[in-house]
Amino acid sequence: MLKLYNTLSRKKEVFKPLKDRIVGLYTCGPTVYWYAHIGNLRTYLFEDILKRVLIYNNYRVKHIMNITDVGHLTSDQDTGEDKVEKAAKKEGKTAWQIARFYERAFKKDLKLLNIQKPDNFIRATETINDQIKLIKILEKKGFTYQTSDGIYFNTSKLKSYGRLWPKKIQLKAGARIRMIKEKKNPTDFALWKFSPKNVKRQMEWNSPWGKGFPGWHTECVVMSIKKLGIPFDIHCGGVDHILIHHTNEIAQAEAAYGKLMAKYWLHSEFITVEGRKMAKSLGNIFTLNDLIEKSFNPLAFRYLCLQTHYRSKLNFSWQGLQASQNALNNLYQKIKEIKKGKGKLTSRSISKRSQTYQKKFLNSINDDLNTPRALGTLWQLIEDQKIADQEKYQLILNFDRIFALNLKKIKTIRIPEKIKELAKRREKFRKEGKFKQADEIREKIKSLGYFLEDTEKGTKIKKL
Repeated sequence: MLKLYNTLSRKKEVFKPLKDRIVGLYTCGPTVYWYAHIGNLRTYLFEDILKRVLIYNNYRVKHIMNITDVGHLTSDQDTGEDKVEKAAKKEGKTAWQIARFYERAFKKDLKLLNIQKPDNFIRATETINDQIKLIKILEKKGFTYQTSDGIYFNTSKLKSYGRLWPKKIQLKAGARIRMIKEKKNPTDFALWKFSPKNVKRQMEWNSPWGKGFPGWHTECVVMSIKKLGIPFDIHCGGVDHILIHHTNEIAQAEAAYGKLMAKYWLHSEFITVEGRKMAKSLGNIFTLNDLIEKSFNPLAFRYLCLQTHYRSKLNFSWQGLQASQNALNNLYQKIKEIKKGKGKLTSRSISKRSQTYQKKFLNSINDDLNTPRALGTLWQLIEDQKIADQEKYQLILNFDRIFALNLKKIKTIRIPEKIKELAKRREKFRKEGKFKQADEIREKIKSLGYFLEDTEKGTKIKKL
């Protein structure tokens, strides 16, 4: 039985889909104003593991992910600039150019990390009319009020508001949200924001209440229900979405349709960096490209995330990432040796021992996606000398349906002589202390589709 921790009930539950063998899955996607950082990517990796585990258990998954290309303000207090519009001003581009550029960058990151694409990406800007319709329903049912800067949801009108919160939470004005002018309650949130007076926004639309743009929380309600109906099975995101974003999604859906939006709510924990919170002010926010520029295989980051349960904080350090890359390289080498092996046992012995590993692996991933324990099972299998290599190899590939570490694609890559020569020149510059020239060569090698991994045993050339 597959068991998942449901934030809504605050306990592990046996997973039972609303429709037999079919699962509706909605995952909160990126706000496309900048590159996804490693904290964001950890959440997408957790969601990918979840999807793979569902498929492994023979469920058919309909997966929807949104692209937030408008309406996500720089503050959760319904104040500040729209993140996409702000980035457009900073980079001297249009908001549309910014959104599409960072959407493409995000999709490239997904590919590099072997994260499966959803069945549908849906952009917030593609559902403006649907969002206006939802707000009209809420208005008709008496859940809205108007202020000078927009249309707000009156949380005091919904008795069940905050059902996703931990039971002990005590919310007071100013404790979570700074009370802004005209708000009736500290938890009230914007459904539609008016365009500022005398300011021409790049992304704005006409509505019954005035020209403006939708609130971030409204977008996800519309996009998920539009594609999956209500209720649907699973809604995912990071733990930072629990108190505000997902709480406000649930409130709108319940107020408008009288139904709980999703049956299961799953959330992944934060990444810390060297024990500290990630923050631009601390200079410790890293993108996947930052890791690649330091010669790390993107899948080393995937391996790093697999070693920690998704509901536990993960501490990122360069030493830890290096250890993960070393472990991954060791894994690749072991599998190369296994592929060459010819060891055989009786079919009866093979079957019995393999089934034990298969069951142990399944029990791990079905216990709330326990990838650390499943990874341990993989290593135990690799070191088990009582299983024939070919039998072992097939089981490894079976496990990689979840891990997605490219264990089937391991092969010796023929490095072009030009790349080898550039690597030699870089090494010469490094020994001479000419690090600027060495870095320039590394960048050139990267542009040609290869990256350099500096190890204790020397520099290795790998294909991106």
